[in-house]
Amino acid sequence: MKPKFYHPNLAGGAWEKLNFFEQMANIGSEVERAINWKNKGRPERSRNAFFRALELLDFSISDTRNKSRLKELCRVREVLVDYFFADNQYGSTDRLWQKYFRAFAWAARK
Repeated sequence: MKPKFYHPNLAGGAWEKLNFFEQMANIGSEVERAINWKNKGRPERSRNAFFRALELLDFSISDTRNKSRLKELCRVREVLVDYFFADNQYGSTDRLWQKYFRAFAWAARK
């Protein structure tokens, strides 16, 4: 059975055409959507945006060009899952995630 993707064209190789900053900015866009929907009391939409963010993050983890960043990417994944679906043992906040990912959006535009 062929896996289903939220982003089939990116899964097909387009993701690897983006540089690291562009990848992280795209992940951040989905995280931002998840936060916004959570704050609007729309948990299903928030969850869907979060799963799209995880998919993109997994694409970046699998991208061999990001080998030197693997530790950071895996930690980001761990802490995001903790924030959205577990006990938030790391003490993350909406603002922290927004600041983290906006830095990549800024870098991608430069």
